[in-house]
Amino acid sequence: MLKYFGTDGVRGEANKVLTPEMAFKLGRMGGYVLTKEKEDGGQARVLVSRDTRISGEMLEYALIAGLLSVGIEVLECGVMTTPGLSYLVRAQGADAGVQISASHNPVEDNGIKFFGSDGLKLSDAKEEEIEELIDAKQDMLPRPSAEGLGTVTDFRDGSNKYIQFLENTIPEDLSGIKVVIDGANGAASAFISRLFADLDVDFTTISTHPNGLNINDHCGATHTEHLQEEVVKQGAQLGLAFDGDADRCIAVDENGNEVDGDHIMYVIGSYLADHGRLKKDTIVTTVMSNLGFTKALERRGIKNVRTQVGDRYVSEEMRANGYSLGGEQSGHVIISDYHNTGDGMLTGIHLMLVMKKTGKSLTELLADFKEYPQVLVNVPVKDKNSWKDHQAIVDAIASVEKDMAGDGRVLVRPSGTQELLRVMAEGPTQELTQDYVDRIVKVVTAEMGN
Repeated sequence: MLKYFGTDGVRGEANKVLTPEMAFKLGRMGGYVLTKEKEDGGQARVLVSRDTRISGEMLEYALIAGLLSVGIEVLECGVMTTPGLSYLVRAQGADAGVQISASHNPVEDNGIKFFGSDGLKLSDAKEEEIEELIDAKQDMLPRPSAEGLGTVTDFRDGSNKYIQFLENTIPEDLSGIKVVIDGANGAASAFISRLFADLDVDFTTISTHPNGLNINDHCGATHTEHLQEEVVKQGAQLGLAFDGDADRCIAVDENGNEVDGDHIMYVIGSYLADHGRLKKDTIVTTVMSNLGFTKALERRGIKNVRTQVGDRYVSEEMRANGYSLGGEQSGHVIISDYHNTGDGMLTGIHLMLVMKKTGKSLTELLADFKEYPQVLVNVPVKDKNSWKDHQAIVDAIASVEKDMAGDGRVLVRPSGTQELLRVMAEGPTQELTQDYVDRIVKVVTAEMGN
């Protein structure tokens, strides 16, 4: 089991858990693992970027020192979105990329995430290799003292290349749509005006003035309340909210209602399917996607393949089977015709493109999507991974599923980070769904509760 890497890189409270010392080791060991097999034998090149949180520079300089110590040429991108870095790694033909960000987490946290030369997150095997070197009793990696040391080149102009890439995915301007955009005081803040002005959008922005401490602070994709108010107040047709590193996009309709990743994928996927551009007529999501999403797709003849939770698993399924659209309820949406990772700004402009092409509002585009009420309860347990060994729990789930008669679903899974069992159900009414969950939680608590 991985010791330092989680589902999205190495994360922790900056300067306490994720220290400069750890950042140096990750740069040194991670850089070595990702570039040691460089085929042409030349100097390896790695791109480094960060979001706007105050600890970013501290960790960036320590990380870069580690990379330089093993002879790597560093292209320093400065503040950049995570999908922007992923794109630039491929566009520049770099050997790897490293993003310093804790995404939607609060400002005291930070993270370090590696990308391979393909712009994709690392495999478990690569992460294990890095961890083994970090925990080795002695550091035996190369230590050049003059010739062979790495160098740093300023590559902040890379943002222009990324913005141009986004613009080139849109076949026409997006005039005629009024939108309010929430930058989460994060990595997208400096790019929003450039992108949306170039696309001739009528837009206003909120939370686009980062000060190092206000990233994700009651704003962005995880806190859309202010955006919802502004959309209604300004009479806009749409709101778009990104998170700290802009790999997520959550929308708001013209009535101020939040529109999550399931709804966004339904709108974009339906449009692509209508024009013969949704590969294999399939959308890939995780097990957390709402049952109403699947049923809405079925009515349109679109299939829904589900993976375990994590955009990484969605991406792997899409690549393995040639699907072109997938993502998560949380707003990670992958449109693989253009990019191989979730990209909030890309998602936002393509949602707007569907609205312009169809001449319909979000409410109209989502008229056939009837979301099922969802109830989720986290139950503290003694051993989260042993729940399937308790026949009483298995029987309780079976009893609830029988009563649902196909009009609902149950999902029970252990937390990835805490000693909790997550019990989730969806059903036709809030009352029924709550009852379904309560029945299972009662048995789980009796069998496994702390």
